[in-house]
Amino acid sequence: MKNNFIGRLLHLSDPTLPIGGFSHSHGLETYVQLNIVHDTASAELFIIENLSSNVKYNDASFVRLAYEAADRNSFNEIITLDQECTALKCAKEIRQASQKLGVRLIKIFKRQQDHELMYKYDAAIIKNETSGHYCIAFGLCAFLLGIPLEETLYSYYYNTAVSLVTNSVKLIPLGQLDGQDIMFKLQPIITKLVTETLEIDRSLIGLLDIGLDMRCMQHEHLYSRLYMS
Repeated sequence: MKNNFIGRLLHLSDPTLPIGGFSHSHGLETYVQLNIVHDTASAELFIIENLSSNVKYNDASFVRLAYEAADRNSFNEIITLDQECTALKCAKEIRQASQKLGVRLIKIFKRQQDHELMYKYDAAIIKNETSGHYCIAFGLCAFLLGIPLEETLYSYYYNTAVSLVTNSVKLIPLGQLDGQDIMFKLQPIITKLVTETLEIDRSLIGLLDIGLDMRCMQHEHLYSRLYMS
């Protein structure tokens, strides 16, 4: 292989990477407690809508923008994107989750990537000049690891989908095979979303799913919680 990026791609997008992703449901727990998501069909619909109406216009697009900014070696642009990401995450738990995951991701990969852009970004986070959101860190790491942009986006969507499916299996609960059925159905949808994200108009980035934001905010006040968000 000319560019043997497969191993680096799998490592970066591994759902078991020790950054704490397993402790966040990203609002799903609220939907389950309200009985809005309660079976395989409703879980599948929730995940598809989340990927299509939320992730596409927010985190996945920021992965692409951060990747492209890194390609231009534009540190200031990365900081601006990170600050924009903070402003768009209205729900406190989601904002904090994104920051925690991003900081932990950087902690893992900065040990392997001796690159000025990574060190400057990490230093800005330590000085509280920026937040270090997961999607920004993911795009930056992917570029520095030599992973092509299209594969980077696919792995980000796939990683997000795996997390939502796993949480659905645990929370509803669903059978393990039900979860795998959903993952098979999601693959052509993810491929389509990657294409759309590569072509998305910059003015559309940041569109908010108000319903999801509300459920994420309500999660803070649930009487019983298994997840941090």
